[in-house]
Amino acid sequence: MADEQENGAPARAAVPENVKVAGWLVAAQGLVGAVVAVVLGVRALGADGARVYYGLAEAGIFLLMAGAVAGIGYGLVRGVHGCRSPAIVIQLLLFPVIYYVLGPSRQLLWGIVCGLYVLFTFLMLISEQSRRWSMGDEYPD
Repeated sequence: MADEQENGAPARAAVPENVKVAGWLVAAQGLVGAVVAVVLGVRALGADGARVYYGLAEAGIFLLMAGAVAGIGYGLVRGVHGCRSPAIVIQLLLFPVIYYVLGPSRQLLWGIVCGLYVLFTFLMLISEQSRRWSMGDEYPD
């Protein structure tokens, strides 16, 4: 067959560069989430009473979500078509967080930097090249 490689596995279409970059950016978001989970866990261990359990539960949830986000980013880098939609949803869910950082918490520098990061990742994921790739269409680099 023309669609198979020498070892008999189906040939995978080339992953566009913007999808790979977006995958690394999403994986970095997962890594930051894991760091936040570790910080929350360390803070919980310093607490007393029921706060220890609630803090560790919160850290566990953050770690679970961070692992999922990092996995989605890794899937994009590897060329898994089904990872594009969850990555877009993650970016859309981060926009209200950016609003909170800019507005109520009044941390303009962090809000602008994180907002540009999320916006850049989002635009890479919804570009025409990545859309056509996710649909399985051949699209030259």
